[in-house]
Amino acid sequence: METTRTFAARDYDLAATLTCGQVFRWHEQDGWWAGVIGNRWVRLRLEPGSITAETALPVANWEWLAHYLQTHLDLGEVLRTFPDDEPMRAAVAACYGLHLLRQDPWECLASFILSSNKQIVQIRQIIALLCERYGEPVPVLSGWPPAFAFPSPARLARATEAELRACKMGFRAPYLRATAETIAGGLFEPGRLHGLPAEVARGELMKLPGVGRKIADCVLLFAYGCQSAFPVDVWIMKALRRLYFPRRRVTLRHLHQFAATHFGPRAGYAQQYLFHYMRGRSPSRPVRAASAPDSGCRSRQSRSRNTSAPGPCGAS
Repeated sequence: METTRTFAARDYDLAATLTCGQVFRWHEQDGWWAGVIGNRWVRLRLEPGSITAETALPVANWEWLAHYLQTHLDLGEVLRTFPDDEPMRAAVAACYGLHLLRQDPWECLASFILSSNKQIVQIRQIIALLCERYGEPVPVLSGWPPAFAFPSPARLARATEAELRACKMGFRAPYLRATAETIAGGLFEPGRLHGLPAEVARGELMKLPGVGRKIADCVLLFAYGCQSAFPVDVWIMKALRRLYFPRRRVTLRHLHQFAATHFGPRAGYAQQYLFHYMRGRSPSRPVRAASAPDSGCRSRQSRSRNTSAPGPCGAS
C-alpha cells in the first residue's frame, strides 16, 4: 500500500491533456494538477519522462490511474497515422504531448450533456457546483480544497429539475435528470457499450435524452476509446472549413464523411489536436490550408500512414 507512485510517461504534456476540453475537473496548484477519479482524489506532477501521482489514502493497485492517463500509449505511433498535411503538422507542433484520457462512461456522458452551447470555463463551473452539492466528499491532502466524487445516476435522479437548474445548467437540467433516471432504473447500462462497433454504440447513446451525435461521439472517444469517433462542434466545423475547404460551402454531413476518410484509424486523436490547436491559435498566425481534397470529400492517404482499421470501442 502506498500513497505515491511514478509512472513512465514519454511525450506527455500533462497540462494540455487536462485542459484541452475532454475533461473538466482538474485544477493546478503549486505545480501539481489535482482531480478526482472515481472516489479517489489524486494530484499529478509532470517530471522529465514520468508523471508522479500522490493520493490522500494508501492505494494497493494503481492500474486505475495508468488506465485513465493511458501512459502506456506510444504517441509516436498515433501521430504517424495522421494525414501529412499543413493543418495537421501545425496542430501536432502546437499540441505535441496531448493524450486522450480514458474516463468513466457515466461521468463523461453527464459532463458532455452539460457542455452543450457552453464554454469550457462555464462547463467547469457547472460541474463543480453539481459535485459539491450532490457528490460524496473524498479525502484530500492537507492544504488542498475540499473535493467530491461525481454524483451517481441514482443521486441525480432524486434531484428535482429546479435543484439541478440551481447548478447553473439551465435547459440541460431535464436532459441530465432524465438520463440519470434511465440509467438508475436499469434501462441503459453504460458498461454494455464496451466492445460494440462504433455505429451501434453511437446509436444506443443517441437514444438517451439530450444526446445528439456530437455528445455521443465525445463519449465514445473519451470514455470508450473508440478512436474512429470524430466529434464535430463549432470549433471543429470552423477548423475543417477554414483549413480544408476555404473556398467551398460544405455541409455538416460532408464534414463527417471527410473526417471518416481523411484522418485515418485514429481520427478522434486528430480531432482533439485540431480542437485544442484552433482554440489556442492566435488570429495573427494564419495557417495555410491543405490542398483541396478529392471530389466526394475523400483524401489520398499518406504513404507513411498506418491505415489498419481500429478495433471496437474500448479495445485499446
